[in-house]
Amino acid sequence: MLLPHLISFLLISLLRLSTAAAPSAYEVLRSHGLPMGLLPKGVREFEVDGGGRFRARLDAPCTAKFESEVRYNATLAGTISPGQIAALSGVSAQDLFLWFPVLAIRLDDNASGIIHFDVGVVDKRLPLSLFEFPPDCTPLSSSPQGALASDFGSSEMWWSADIIVKDVAGQRSS
Repeated sequence: MLLPHLISFLLISLLRLSTAAAPSAYEVLRSHGLPMGLLPKGVREFEVDGGGRFRARLDAPCTAKFESEVRYNATLAGTISPGQIAALSGVSAQDLFLWFPVLAIRLDDNASGIIHFDVGVVDKRLPLSLFEFPPDCTPLSSSPQGALASDFGSSEMWWSADIIVKDVAGQRSS
């Protein structure tokens, strides 16, 4: 008689554990001391494993505006640890009309209110206050650049095409 009640209790307990809400992408950022605004509004799926490796999915590639433009692919991935994101993929930042992949993000060590974006050739420093809240993100498909990117089937292709177009335009004006 006790066995059916025990089995019911265990099943209900397991069901509660399996339906417990996983932390949102923004909660994971905050729990690692990072601002929520590093990811745009509209993260629809987010997974993180015990080693900090994460994957975030957006509905579509999009662009957000900070001091400069930042592009997010539909899928972002990286490794999160206290105060930093390493091995980042799916994020690019514009600087001087060129797009650079953001490889890593880290907080300044001395609590100066500065956040560093490693784009390979440059370590871009920005005020932490820019990233307090998740930014609005305009889908690339609603912009002329997005239409070109979807024509090629890859936003990376568009970035390369953009550089070529600027180079050709520069040669004509010379």
